[in-house]
Order: sequence, then C-alpha cells, then structure tokens
Amino acid sequence: MQERIQKYFRIGTISAVSFPLVKPADIIKKLAADDFFDFIEFEHISCSDDIPHIRRFLAQGHLSASYSAHWVVLAKKMNPNDLDEERRKEAETALLEALEEASVLSAAHFTFLAGRFSVGQEEKGLIQLEKTVSAVCRQAAALGIQVELELFDYDLDKCSLLGPAPLAAAFAARMREQVSNFGLMADLSHFPATRENARFILRTLRSYLTHFHMGNIVVEPGLPAYGDLHPHFGFPHSVNDVAELAEFLSLLREEGFFCEEHPYPLTFEVRPQADEDPEIVLSNAKRTLQRAWSLLKD
Repeated sequence: MQERIQKYFRIGTISAVSFPLVKPADIIKKLAADDFFDFIEFEHISCSDDIPHIRRFLAQGHLSASYSAHWVVLAKKMNPNDLDEERRKEAETALLEALEEASVLSAAHFTFLAGRFSVGQEEKGLIQLEKTVSAVCRQAAALGIQVELELFDYDLDKCSLLGPAPLAAAFAARMREQVSNFGLMADLSHFPATRENARFILRTLRSYLTHFHMGNIVVEPGLPAYGDLHPHFGFPHSVNDVAELAEFLSLLREEGFFCEEHPYPLTFEVRPQADEDPEIVLSNAKRTLQRAWSLLKD
C-alpha cells in the first residue's frame, strides 16, 4: 500500500507493556512525541500528581486514548463473572471506579477481560458477566466512553471465559440488545492460543469488533516467552511475523475494517523479554508493521 496505514487505523501501543519499567507519565510523553502513534493505551495511574501531565501530553499530542482495566482482573484477581454474587459485585465496583479514572484521564475507550470460569458452569458465568458489563456500559455511556472486552485464551494462560469466538459473538449480541457502546477487541497474538484462525475470528465477530491488537506469542510449553507474554515479532519459536501480520491486515480490509472516517484503534502489544531494550522492541514492531503494510496490494 502506498498510502500510510494511519489513513485507515489509529496506530497505538500499550504503554506499560512496551515500557514496563518507566514511569507512566514519562512513557506517555515519549509516545506523544512520536508521530507514528496517534493512540495510546494505559492503565491505572498510581501517582495522582501525574494525571494533569498525562492529560496535557495527550491533548498536546492530539492523541486518542484507551484505559485498560485488565489490572482489576489480573492484578487484583477480581472476577467480573464470579458465580458468587458478592464477589462479582466487588469486581463490578472496582471496574466502575477504574472507569471514573478513565474519564478523568480523557480516555475514549475502556477495556477489560472476562474472568476465569468454572468448567461446566459457562452459561452461569455468562449471566454474571452480563450483569457486570451492563453496569459498566451504562455508566460509560453517560461519560461518552466505549467499552470493550478483550478476547483471551480459555485453557492456556489466562483461561478467560471469553474466550472462543462463537461464544463471544453470542455474548456480544446479547449485550448489543441492551447497550450501544459495547464492543469486542481481537488480538492477533491470542488467535493461536484459542486455536482459531484470523479469518474465522474476524468473520464470526465482524459485527462486534471495535478495537484490534497486534502481537506475537509462543505456544509451545517450556520454551522462552511461552504463554501470554507478547514477545517481539520474529522471536524464536514464536507464531507471528511479517507474513502473519500482512495476512491479518489483508483480512481486515476484506472484512471492511479499513475506515477513513472513523479509523479503528490498531495497537501493538509487545513486551521486552529478559534483558531486551524496550526501544528496540518497539522499533521492531514498527518495522514489522511497515513491511507487512507494504506487501498489501493497492
């Protein structure tokens, strides 16, 4: 493609994943100065003094932002589909508090993931998840924020209820009957973990996808970076590189996701491993995307 990919997508990265040891305000300032990006994902800001600076960096950089509330589920170990109603309500409350922080930080998107599930209790879990997502969406609608559930593996690492594409599509259809600001996020690096290919996932979820991640994964147990660790593209024994990303982009075009008027967020999720330099790992991601984009026919 001769046109820049930014014509069709808002290219971003997950700040805390790309730079795990850097202060959030410093990461966002660095990314705001890089005109390759016009979208940033960040999570909870532990130092409230940083919030005015982050708001200023986003505004000065003309950047859109997404708030990731994955930490509520992963770090705080709360489950939005907990079968115990009191524990589910605790997760809902924590997500609503995170949503308020997202609003203060001027985020336009709010993402989280479903919790772990009990085998044989999937439908009960979906009913619990529906309660939580409905409450978050209704509050988010009042704040002008889009809510998105990211799809994860269900039996490899995160063991999330959502999960398989057909189940996610059925759940999204139920949610769209209640609220209009709900969508799903598909992550290229999670496709191998669910043993579903990109074409199947994009077609199954076509009506509900509002956000995309690009990343890599190692799926063979015992190898370095195995699981949901998002190594750089081309990492030894990993799944995704230029060819897979080019196929993903081609399928996004085929399914009608190239949108000039309202570009979809398309975000890197790449994490430096061991002693890797985060700047180089992020540059790897940019190069991989640019090469994959160049392989698309006009």
